[in-house]
Amino acid sequence: MKTVYLSLGSNLGDRERNLREAIRRLGEAGVRTLRVSSLYETEPQDLRDQPWFLNLVLEAETELFPKQLLARIHKIELELGRKRLRPKGPRTADIDILLYGDSVIETEELTVPHPRMAERRFVLEPLAELVPELRHPVTRRTIRELLAGTAGQTVRRIGELSG
Repeated sequence: MKTVYLSLGSNLGDRERNLREAIRRLGEAGVRTLRVSSLYETEPQDLRDQPWFLNLVLEAETELFPKQLLARIHKIELELGRKRLRPKGPRTADIDILLYGDSVIETEELTVPHPRMAERRFVLEPLAELVPELRHPVTRRTIRELLAGTAGQTVRRIGELSG
């Protein structure tokens, strides 16, 4: 069993329902949820002219290998209506593998730890809520230390995921 951390986001439709449904489907796909961070409303980063996101981080266990996990995540995103029309564009569901145990993976289709997680407050704030002292497997800095290095990104904790 590997402990994994996944970032989930949605900025189209019923955002909270999309996140709840993504978590449910992850469970059916072999990803057992251990803990879920609070829900955060976040300003879009790369493509600013789009609705704000709801984001959270999920701590889970899985027996899936990294590429199997990625394939199941992509299937769930598609089932929830994700269309990849514009890079960084609006989406009903976005699920990223942040960490897969302490593994470092670099392939054409998958990079773990997530290559931009250290720059993204919308990832680090909910991750720090769950595991502030966890060390990034490459930089060896704690999640709390990485979070302190992010500024100028609007991230508001809005409470727990309902239901």
